[in-house]
Amino acid sequence: METETQVDRGAVEEMFKAGVQYGYLKRRRHPSVIPFIFGAKNKVEIFDLEKTYSALEKAKAFVKELAKKNKIILFVSSKPEGKDAVRKAAESIQMPFVAGRWKGGTLTNFEEIRKRVKKLEDLTAKRDAGELGKYTKKERLMIDREIMSLEEDFSGLLAMPRIPDALFVVDASHEAIALAEANQLGIPVISLSSSDCDYSKITYPIPGNDANTQSISYVTSALSDAYKQAR
Repeated sequence: METETQVDRGAVEEMFKAGVQYGYLKRRRHPSVIPFIFGAKNKVEIFDLEKTYSALEKAKAFVKELAKKNKIILFVSSKPEGKDAVRKAAESIQMPFVAGRWKGGTLTNFEEIRKRVKKLEDLTAKRDAGELGKYTKKERLMIDREIMSLEEDFSGLLAMPRIPDALFVVDASHEAIALAEANQLGIPVISLSSSDCDYSKITYPIPGNDANTQSISYVTSALSDAYKQAR
């Protein structure tokens, strides 16, 4: 029988200060979220932070197991509020990230994506080694533009030599394509998701505010810290 997680009141207070408790209006609520709702304030639903704490602890325990085995977690957020947080968390543990638009096929067509990443690596290496001097000024300009374009789309995937062992996404509804690709391949998904998301599609749902910078930063930092501790 699964034992109930002992709630850390200090951690719950920190989540409260970060605004993790705020969901959306009741009319936007997905049925799968009902068990995690505490009530409502000014028509905005409020998450039960004790349950959010327990969910986060389960996700952290999973992350620690991944860390012990040197597994790869891909951090994802195309929402402006989450880009910096996922980049910072991922870079702190040398993990890949997508901080911007998700490229369809990043997982399901990984070999093609990997070719683009490899091209970025090759062009950057040649540029840094001064090997582009043999090209004309116009050709170098074109190569520099290609490098910039590749960096924008794929620089966060340089640390992903193979398909990741898990995904962390901010807002499963917003990252529906990434979620669908992970589900198709059987890749576990951790997600900070608000009250409008379908938790049945998420392996480790973390109920909470997925549209606030402080809330997102709190959760991403908790997960990256858990990885560091275990590794």
